[in-house]
Amino acid sequence: MTVKIFNRPDVQEFLNELSGLNSSDGNPRMKEIVHRLMSDLFRAIDDLNITPDEYWTGIAWLNDLGAAGQAGLISPGLGLDHFIDERLDAIDAELGIENPTPRTIEGPLYVAGAPVEHGFARLDDGRDTDGHTLIMHGTVYGSDGTPLPGAQVEVWHCDTRGFYSHFDPTGLQSDFNMRRTIISDDQGRYKFQSILPSGYGVPPGSPTEKLLTALGRHGQRPAHIHLFISAPDHRKLTTQINIEGDPLIDDDFAYATREGLVPRVIERSDDESIRANKLNGPFAEISFDIRLTALVDGVDNQINEQRRRAAA
Repeated sequence: MTVKIFNRPDVQEFLNELSGLNSSDGNPRMKEIVHRLMSDLFRAIDDLNITPDEYWTGIAWLNDLGAAGQAGLISPGLGLDHFIDERLDAIDAELGIENPTPRTIEGPLYVAGAPVEHGFARLDDGRDTDGHTLIMHGTVYGSDGTPLPGAQVEVWHCDTRGFYSHFDPTGLQSDFNMRRTIISDDQGRYKFQSILPSGYGVPPGSPTEKLLTALGRHGQRPAHIHLFISAPDHRKLTTQINIEGDPLIDDDFAYATREGLVPRVIERSDDESIRANKLNGPFAEISFDIRLTALVDGVDNQINEQRRRAAA
């Protein structure tokens, strides 16, 4: 059928009404956004001849998505998080700001309140006996290129089963397992001991997996480690590194892989390295320096204050 009603005057007036543009009350910015989004949806229904059955199937899926708490999971899966990062990069480019350490998506599984350590931290609780010991370290540099003492490096990652503490359905992990906040030392250095994480996929049978399957896509992620880095007079950096050698590095359903965020993984088995790190056997080592950028006119123009979280 070729029936289209979007451009009818009564439909346009209806859009103004439903988005609050005919009222002096409410939030002007919210009205602007809702009017645009609903206009785009109305037009899509018209242009694509979306049937009532298709529409209500979508509503049922949204209900399932909300019940599963997976809005933060489908967001990167549909590329929205990556698109926002690309926009932030473009804004920075227009301002003449270079980001030596690239930003990338946060993901939905951060938990605030991780224990704070200075210089060095042990992240894992030792229960994941399948894990290969990891030593990761680096220096945090300021916008002037000098090391930043006292920088805050928040780190979190999953275990070898792909589960994060506070979100582990098996309940086998202690609180804040593989989550720490490390304050860089007087030379701007941070270091932690943990285990190499594994990649993982979206929950089987979940609303997120069902949509990705309908799109002919998978829901798998390569192994990675999340980082927040902040320091006075600098913008907070949200990033993550991928574990070198993972076959999904260039096929991440969340589109988080970026050039400069796949550091080398060096296997250490020599006695000197083992003793220097107070370990009992071979381990993997990752060196990853972090370079922050200055505030923009005294303001962090990219921080998101709305994503407040508390430990479960």
